[in-house]
Amino acid sequence: MTTLVRGRGGRRRTPLASLSLLSLPLLAVLLAGCGIRSTQVPTDFGPAPSRVPCAPSGQDITTQSSRGIPVQVFLICSGQLVTVDRSVRIPDGTAEGVRRVLVAQGLLDELAETPSTPEQQAGYTTDVRGGMTVSGPRPKDPEDALRLSTPPQDLTSAALAQIICTFSDSAAARDDGSVILGGPDATPLRSYECPTDVRANPTTKSPPSTPISGA
Repeated sequence: MTTLVRGRGGRRRTPLASLSLLSLPLLAVLLAGCGIRSTQVPTDFGPAPSRVPCAPSGQDITTQSSRGIPVQVFLICSGQLVTVDRSVRIPDGTAEGVRRVLVAQGLLDELAETPSTPEQQAGYTTDVRGGMTVSGPRPKDPEDALRLSTPPQDLTSAALAQIICTFSDSAAARDDGSVILGGPDATPLRSYECPTDVRANPTTKSPPSTPISGA
């Protein structure tokens, strides 16, 4: 039985239950106007999206690329390989074979450098460690072979991907973009490539390679 409330003069007022029902739509409208969506059950919208931009300031890039021959190296950002501008110094008149080694060493040094402050703020990192050197072919090696002071199989997947993808995009690569790479001494040579899936997942996918026969 609905309870009625009478005011002065005996006037009938609106039932309390009816007032409550009428106020619900009005409350929903007010909440929507405030940018609040009403909900009856808890809602899980998942984790917040990443705010890592992978875009360091242009001024920092310009400064770094103005010290020699402009090149690009691959750093890691948001789990992928991303190019950044760098530079290497090569003496004029350097022979082609020597030039390839100098370019490779310059790129290796840049990969091992700690990213600049703007790059770190943008989320860039590197898995390549300092102290590595690269040399040219040993006797009986192909003339475009490169040898690291650390065996490639001892590197992390991400470090090897950074090196191979950086070399493949430079004068250190063969004409088809592949990179013949080995370790010191008599470590077997292999021909490496840098496909799209390696660039997208360098920590889980190693650059594919094939052995070099007779090397």
